[in-house]
Amino acid sequence: MGTDDTDCGCDCTTAREKLYLFLDQEIDNATCAEIEKHIEDCSSCLTEYDVERIVKSLVNRSCAERAPEPLRDKVQFAIRQVEVRIESQP
Repeated sequence: MGTDDTDCGCDCTTAREKLYLFLDQEIDNATCAEIEKHIEDCSSCLTEYDVERIVKSLVNRSCAERAPEPLRDKVQFAIRQVEVRIESQP
């Protein structure tokens, strides 16, 4: 296993460019297998994958909670004000 982009002898740039697609399962099976193999062989990309996976998990968990009603009301009111301002301009 390599420790960085220069040691592993693989295409880290391509793997990292497709990392989000891989995490979201939005790529074809062949590309998915290539990225998975690369991550297994490259500790640098594995580390980046782990960090992105954890961040994605935290964001998903945070988005699952419903905001308290007073906050929701304030946000909806602010959105309506922006809509009114946009519509009222010449």
